[in-house]
Amino acid sequence: MRPPRLAVTLVAHGSRDPRASRATEALARAVGALHPAWDVRASYLDHSVPRPRQALASFAADGHRRAVLVPLLLTSAFHGRVDVPAEIAAAPASLDVALADVLGPVDGVVPPLLLDGLVTRLGDAAPDAVVLAAAGTRDAGARETVAAAAEALGDRLGVPCRVAYASAAPPLSGDAVLALRAAGCRRIALASYFLAPGLLWDATVASAVSAGASFVAPPLTDTPALVSLVAERVLAAVARPAAVPAA
Repeated sequence: MRPPRLAVTLVAHGSRDPRASRATEALARAVGALHPAWDVRASYLDHSVPRPRQALASFAADGHRRAVLVPLLLTSAFHGRVDVPAEIAAAPASLDVALADVLGPVDGVVPPLLLDGLVTRLGDAAPDAVVLAAAGTRDAGARETVAAAAEALGDRLGVPCRVAYASAAPPLSGDAVLALRAAGCRRIALASYFLAPGLLWDATVASAVSAGASFVAPPLTDTPALVSLVAERVLAAVARPAAVPAA
């Protein structure tokens, strides 16, 4: 008999900074609390354990036949296109693994719940401009999805919104803040396009504050909108036809 609970593993990038794993564990607990019928476990591509393949193996050992893997990623860059599929390929043959979409824009659609989370984190800042700061990627297609999120966030707030990156691509958050100040904006908020705090987030905050940002929003972590977005991705993955496990 199959276990009655749905097996779900959330896959974070992983970080040497312990704040990142604490944020991921908090998100896993929040998703599990929202859906008590799910067995939700955190896993990591690097720096922390368990690895996704280990989490999937533990599900198989517990008698599960199907699991959902949710990439805690905001773009489909290298980790989403290469690392995550490799982890699924290493899963036990007895386990059918459904891969959920990343949490960022997919096929040009910015998830409304993602915008809800970003707006919630901005709170009562009431900015006249926003910098959407992301970790950064060399993948041009991935950067296009960050730009789409920034445009949608600016439309939601009714203010200019510029993209910035902590690494891999310009501009830095401080440069984006300075450009907005040169355009006459004064109440510039930093919206954190990060799922968890870490060294890159610290760097982008320092850059923005030194340039005159008046408010810094925390990462999305376990904000209710993000919890609901993860659950939405799980349910969409479950609704897809299951593959037939290898013999």
